[in-house]
Amino acid sequence: MSTKNFTFDPESGVPNAADLVIYGGANFKNTFNVDNTSNENYDLTGWSGSAQMQKSAGIGATDIPAATFTVGFSSAYDGQFYISLGSTQTRNLPAGRYEYNVLVSSGATIYNIVNGNILVHTGIASAP
Repeated sequence: MSTKNFTFDPESGVPNAADLVIYGGANFKNTFNVDNTSNENYDLTGWSGSAQMQKSAGIGATDIPAATFTVGFSSAYDGQFYISLGSTQTRNLPAGRYEYNVLVSSGATIYNIVNGNILVHTGIASAP
């Protein structure tokens, strides 16, 4: 499990960037700690989220997501959320470079809060 910290400014209209690594056959979870522009925890209480990944453009990319993450709010008041995949999902990902994004919403307003690249390594032994 890894943790990424960033500042979220909804007025900017620009997502934050964070690159991640997934090991095939292992559980994956990344926690994001979000601050506001005053360097205080961004209150995400009542927000919802979704996240997907797909092969990077030019590398056998398709419009079909390679995986859909579980998005959870571990401490919404403190600006903490996570994305995760189980070992069964990561086991089926071919090695390579992917892109992902995380969308969060409050009411009818949707923000692309974070995106980046994911490097998937395969060949990790795992329990059946």
